[in-house]
Amino acid sequence: MCAPFLRQSSDTAVNTSLYGTCVSSVVSCGAVSNKLVIFLNLTTFFGIYILLSSKMDVGELLNYQPDRGAKRPRNQGGGGGGDDEIRVKHQRTLGRDSHRHREQMEADEEDDGTIGDRNRILEKLMDPDEDDPEAEPVDESSVKKMILTFEKRSYKNQELRIKFPDNPEKFMESELDLNDIIQEMHVIATMPDLYHLLVELNSVHSLLGLLSHENTDVAIAVVDLLQELTDIDTLHESEEGAEVLIDALLEGQVVALLVQNMERLDESVKEEADGVYNTLSIVENMAEFRPGLCTEAAQQGLMQWLLKRIKAKMPFDANKLYCSEILAILLQNNDDTRELLGEMDGIDVLLQQLSVFKRHNPSTAEEQEMMENLFDALCSCLMLANNRDRFLKGEGLQLMNLMLREKKMSRTSALKVLDHGMIGPEGADNCHKFVDILGLRTIFPLFMKTPKKMKKTGTSEKEHEEHVCSIIASMLRNLKSQQRSRLFTKFTENDCEKVDRLMELYFKYLEAVQQADKRIEGEKHEMVRRGEILDDGMEDEFYLRRLDAGLFVLQLICYIMVEIGNSGIAQLQQRVHQILNVRGGSVKVIRHIMREYAESIGDGKTEEFKEVERKRIMDLLDSF
Repeated sequence: MCAPFLRQSSDTAVNTSLYGTCVSSVVSCGAVSNKLVIFLNLTTFFGIYILLSSKMDVGELLNYQPDRGAKRPRNQGGGGGGDDEIRVKHQRTLGRDSHRHREQMEADEEDDGTIGDRNRILEKLMDPDEDDPEAEPVDESSVKKMILTFEKRSYKNQELRIKFPDNPEKFMESELDLNDIIQEMHVIATMPDLYHLLVELNSVHSLLGLLSHENTDVAIAVVDLLQELTDIDTLHESEEGAEVLIDALLEGQVVALLVQNMERLDESVKEEADGVYNTLSIVENMAEFRPGLCTEAAQQGLMQWLLKRIKAKMPFDANKLYCSEILAILLQNNDDTRELLGEMDGIDVLLQQLSVFKRHNPSTAEEQEMMENLFDALCSCLMLANNRDRFLKGEGLQLMNLMLREKKMSRTSALKVLDHGMIGPEGADNCHKFVDILGLRTIFPLFMKTPKKMKKTGTSEKEHEEHVCSIIASMLRNLKSQQRSRLFTKFTENDCEKVDRLMELYFKYLEAVQQADKRIEGEKHEMVRRGEILDDGMEDEFYLRRLDAGLFVLQLICYIMVEIGNSGIAQLQQRVHQILNVRGGSVKVIRHIMREYAESIGDGKTEEFKEVERKRIMDLLDSF
């Protein structure tokens, strides 16, 4: 059966049809022997050589298929001509990809082994450098060997640099070797349970030392490695290994060394800008894994560097966005970092950066995210009483008031900042100043009508109404004498329209809370029926759900009602009671809500403050 094939191969001219003829003949003969497979492989090499010599590109080479329809008549003596005509027709009408797919399906059915060999040959030709042996498995022994190699190369590079400080050619090769082993050490990040070896063999200390290497490329390579080692997902894979690594890094003053390295990097160079980004990623990873290190990190120069980088006159980029995010993380629930930022004039830096968005919206989603991060950082700072004075002196109230008037995307966040700056007895000075700068003209239009275009900023209607009501409640609590009278006068304007709006909000949130209470009571009843115990944790969860449903906003509204009812202006008190009677409301419900508010007020304050505030609220209720 194979003789016709051999004769045909010897008689046929050497051209591009030879390859197709060889393949077709072998398939038609059905010879699936080792010899023919070897012969086919040799023929494949020969055919590819001819195709390459005809200047075909790689794509054409891989897509080439033999014209079986044209060659079969020679082997079959014209038999099956109808089939050949159909095949030729398909070759002309179908695209190259579909033709190749059909041919491969046929070939798979006829001779899987032959096609597999041919594909392997093509893969070898396309990737001759591919290594067949599998990579060495990562285990404790290989990691130890890698670490020791790293130590040797690091020591050798250091020695050569000291010996030949003015002759880079002498130490350049050792520097390349050092960089190579640092790259190889990335594999350790896949085995967090072996992190203890980095500490035990003192390589963490050596890596930290390289952060101050004269060649910034080496320092950046170390940063990349540390970033991968501290990846938060990797750290959580092995808590024990992660704890050992983080302890060693903090003991080696890692943040201070990272900051020193960032100081010398030129962000106009892409590689060095990436180094800064990865450095910030290391800080974020460690802060997420161990929040308590934020104070230490801020004190080791990170806070100062972040403020410097944020206010630098550079085009907006990913690093500036990341800096704003890290700053917000450092300030979250941490009075030490808030005080540190205030002492570094950080309030002024934040106000200066936010002033850009007074009359202009962020141009991109990333820039909007940075703006929100800066607002969040400012809100965190205002939780500290000392920073409220700095905010007042830095004319932060004026800037927020202008943002509210301009109706840009910054308006929602500016409202949140005002809420944080005026709440509690520490916000008394800000409340008086806000009235002096005609802030009442700004805040009450927002109280009367909730803006509709808030989806872009991701703020809900409830959040907006909560901030506005909280600001008004803070002013009612903190304002004295003339400013207090001006506030009450606002409620009497236009036939007490603001009282009407207040009562509208009251019934809106009362209904929402009552529905939530009904659902919660049903769940409690079901739990009791099943014999489950309602512990304090479950009660706290139910209370939080009531707050989410609008209980806190309802409490603020009731507080405003009680305050204006005790203003001494009969018109206001009469209007409140009139609307209550018309809509079937009850003073008893308001008193119940206010008693609950008085019980929970002043969380985080001193016991003395809580008692004084509760007594004041109960006195207001008695006179309501």
